[in-house]
This record gives sequence, structure tokens and C-alpha cells, in this order.
Amino acid sequence: MAVDSAISSPLGPPACEKDAKALRFIEEMTRNADSVQERVLSDILTQNSQTEYLRRVKLNGATDRDSFKSKLPVITYEDLQPEIQRIANGDRTAILSAHPISEFLTSSGTSAGERKLMPTIKEELDRRQLLYSLLMPVMNLYVPGLDKGKGLYFLFVKSETRTPGGLLARPVLTSYYKSEHFKTRPYDPYNVYTSPNEAILCPDSYQSMYTQMLCGLQDRHQVLRVGAVFASGLLRAIRFLQLNWRQLSQDIETGTLNQKVTDPSLRECMGKILKPDPELARFVRHECSKESWEGIITRIWPNTKYLDVIVTGAMAQYIPTLDYYSGGLPKACTMYASSECYFGLNLNPMCKPSEVSYTIMPNMAYFEFLPHDPNSAGFTRDSPPKLVDLVDVEIGKEYELVITTYAGLCRYRVGDILRVTGFHNSAPQFHFVRRKNVLLSIDSDKTDEAELQKAVENASRLLREFNTSVVEYTSYADTKTIPGHYVIYWELLVKDAANSPTDDVLKQCCLAMEESMNSVYRQGRVADNSIGPLEIRVVKNGTFEELMDYAISRGASINQYKVPRCVNFTPIMELLDSRVVSTHFSPALPHWTPERRR
Repeated sequence: MAVDSAISSPLGPPACEKDAKALRFIEEMTRNADSVQERVLSDILTQNSQTEYLRRVKLNGATDRDSFKSKLPVITYEDLQPEIQRIANGDRTAILSAHPISEFLTSSGTSAGERKLMPTIKEELDRRQLLYSLLMPVMNLYVPGLDKGKGLYFLFVKSETRTPGGLLARPVLTSYYKSEHFKTRPYDPYNVYTSPNEAILCPDSYQSMYTQMLCGLQDRHQVLRVGAVFASGLLRAIRFLQLNWRQLSQDIETGTLNQKVTDPSLRECMGKILKPDPELARFVRHECSKESWEGIITRIWPNTKYLDVIVTGAMAQYIPTLDYYSGGLPKACTMYASSECYFGLNLNPMCKPSEVSYTIMPNMAYFEFLPHDPNSAGFTRDSPPKLVDLVDVEIGKEYELVITTYAGLCRYRVGDILRVTGFHNSAPQFHFVRRKNVLLSIDSDKTDEAELQKAVENASRLLREFNTSVVEYTSYADTKTIPGHYVIYWELLVKDAANSPTDDVLKQCCLAMEESMNSVYRQGRVADNSIGPLEIRVVKNGTFEELMDYAISRGASINQYKVPRCVNFTPIMELLDSRVVSTHFSPALPHWTPERRR
């Protein structure tokens, strides 16, 4: 029940006093965004004034913005790599941060081709926890009654490694789930999970997924929301249920645990939870043995109010499949974060995925924005960029995010391109556009992730009349042919085998993708003959799950794994090509004229 209006919030009536406090904090931070940013920068520069990095740029203890901007360069990971390597090798002097580096947080390894090591300090956990604590108070404004049930979240840890100097290196979510902040979190009726800590913390992904699914099935009537970090993770859980429902229902019927679950603490924990339930077992068998899995999430978890998954950026292509399995449940994207820093949250989490905007919380780090011009040649040390402060960004413009953190990253280019959609008080709200990287290039053409995503979406419209959708895709630039050409791998969900798309239809999909490409690509196809016809290779169902299993076997994090939208690693190419069931080439040239497309 909402608390008294005397402590209400401009965001809406809070569900309880704890929520009221959180919403007041959001209002305070966003109303005073510029002064908060000024204080954050001063705190960071004061704290790290004696570090080797700040001494080297001769900041001389200054904490004002002008000195900071005039003396510190804008940098990338490559610029910082020598310092990071020294820390990884065991140098404990104050290189980047005055506080000891407590561990390294690894990037997902699928965004830039290699696993980057991001230094962090213990107090950053407090900042991350603070942002997490704001999510449910906002969600409670839109979805009442979440304290009356549980969340079925598929969360996983990755076994960490150590650097030569002995520091842990692990994904940010593994760091958080293994922290006391998470393991000993106080009871909160609005944030109760079906999965016990023992299941989440089990390093074996099969045992972890199996027991989390088992607990979710047992609590099926109590589940009010279903989630994972990324949309792809939730679809992987559905696929797991498709493959394992027989054994799961057997365990539910007998009240005994699958012998493949061998982790002692997990077996002990599940022994206290699992009770024989023949009726539930019959229900699971009945639903999962049906030919159609459409709406399976709401069939098994009938009280689910929304899906809590990231479906922005490259994850947007999972939306049709999520809709199929959930009966079109709302999809909530609640927060914006990375290994480098947690940035902000979505103050309207039940909006359409295409309308998601994140409000940057000015207390998390010092934020600057590099105006993004796709046609710019970039900048050099002799012509440094003009960066814009948080409160000075302009609606409708795109920027690359640049951060300065308490852990010692200074004017660091994250690589995310954001578009300003509005403001909450004086804090800007951003739509995540894409990662700043080029995926495909044969000649002078440059196709990025957003363009490829749009081309796939446009082409997949031709599949609708066949009740077929693209479940997953990746690509590569095949330069073995002369001229080279784009190869797109598609995994399809065909809902009616008797009415599956023909070769001619898939050829038209190739052409539709080409029509969606930029003018440089189309000129290469039409006028320059520098690019060959685009090719779609349809792969067997389950191929991209195998791709993920391969990536995890090589050290990728199950939580942070994202299907690479471009591949060039030989074993991955061989895996994909061994699963191809049909190939299709564009049958004609796309349209191109020297005039700009309006």
C-alpha cells in the first residue's frame, strides 16, 4: 500500500517508507546534477591526487574542471594498457588509484575481441549496491504487489582467474554475487528470489541452471516476474527447460535431486527445499510435452507480470522470440551498467523496448560526452575533442560516453554511443544506440551493429507470412571470394513446418538486407563491383547455443555473454559452417544512385 502523500515523490506515490527515501534520493541527485558532478570530480581528484597517473599529467592537486580538462587527455583502453599490465603483474604502488586495487573486472570478451581488465576498488561495491537499491522503488511505482511473490531470475557466476600478481579477475556480476553485499543482503519482501544463493553461486552452469529451474517450477504460483541479465540468457533458460523437462518433472514427482547435481552445498540446500509433488510433475509434463511452446512462460508461471531483461542495443532482436514464449509480456530494462562503471537507471521501466531511456545518476562517476559524428575522421592529440558536461548535452544529439571513476579511470572512452532523449530534472536521459565499432567491411564500406540489426529486421519481415522469425544471427566478411561478400548466419524459428519459407523467399531476404545497407555498401555492389552478392546461411536449431557453450568453455561469462554480431575466429566459423542447412544469395543488385538517400 502506498505511503502517506506527505512523503510522496514527483515520480509517483512510493509503496513504502524505504521506497520514499530512495525516490527522494533520485530527485535530489537529478535536481542538483551539475553540483553533484562538480563534487564527484573534486572528490575523485582529491582522493587520487598523489597517484602516478595524475602526477604525470602535472595536475598539481587541482580539483577544478578547467584544470582537469586542460591537462588530462581523453584515453582508450589501449592507452592505459601499460599501467593496467603493471597492476596485473603485482605493482602495488598508487598508479591509478590511491585506494588499493581490489580486483579486476573483465569485460564480456565479445564486445571488442579481447577480455579487457578494468581495475576496481572495494568502495565501488557500495556504489553498485546503491544503484541496485533504487531499481525496485521505481518498479513499484508501475507494478503494484511485487512484495506478494517472488522473482524467478536466472543468475550465474563464472569461476574467476588470477593475474600474475595475484589479483582476482572476474566479470562484474560474479564479483557482485560473490560479495557480502549480495550473499548477506537483508530480507526485502520486494526482492525475494526463487533461486537460493547456493544455486546462483554454483560455478557449474548446468547444475546452477538445473536447480534454479527446479526452484522456479516449485514456486510457479508465487513467481511474479521472470528475468535474466540479457534477453539471450532468458531464452537459454527456456531452451534448457525444453531439453530437461522430463528429468525435472521426475525430480519434482519423487522429491529427489538429479544425480548430475553433485555440488555438496547445493545438494544439501536442495534437500531442504525439494518435496514430492506428483500433481506439479504431471502439470509440467502436460505443458512441456505439447507441440507448441507459444506462451510457455505464462502457462507455467501464470502470475508473471513482466520480464526483467535487457532488450536494448543488440538484444533488441530477441524481442519477437520473447514475445512468442511469453505471450507478449512487458519487458523491463531497469539499469545501464558496464564493467567500467554503473551509470544509471530507467525511470519508466515498463515502457516499450524501443522507447527505453536511462537516466544517468550523477553520483556514480564524473561523466563527459564526446559529440558523435559518424563521418568524422576522429581526433588527435594535437586537435583534442571538445567534451560536453552531463547537464549540457542537447536533446536529439548523439554522444560517446567518457567517464572518470573513483577507481582511477580518467577521461576514459567507454565506447557506447548514446542519444539524448530528454531530461529528468537536470539529469539527461539517454537511449543506448550501439557500441562504437565497425562490424563488417569488404572495401571502403563500413557496416556497424545498428545497421546490420536494421537490415536483419527489415529482411525478417518477409518471413512473417510464413510464421517464421530470426531467432539469432551473426555475420562475417568473406574475403576469400573475389570480390568479397557479406555472409549472414541465420537461425530460424519455423512455427509451421508445412509453410516454411522457400529458397526464393530467402533470396529476397538477402536482397532486402542489401537494400537496407548504407550508400557506400550499395555503391560497392552496383557501381564499383567491389562487393559480391550478400549470402544468408541458414543453420540448424540450437547452433547458437552451441556457439555460447564454446565461448563459455573458453572463459566467457554466462551472465555477460552476448552473441558476437561478427565472427572471424576459425573454430567458430567451422562450427557455424558445419551446421548450415541451406545457403541463399541475393538475386539482384540493390538500388543505388549518386544522390544521397533522403
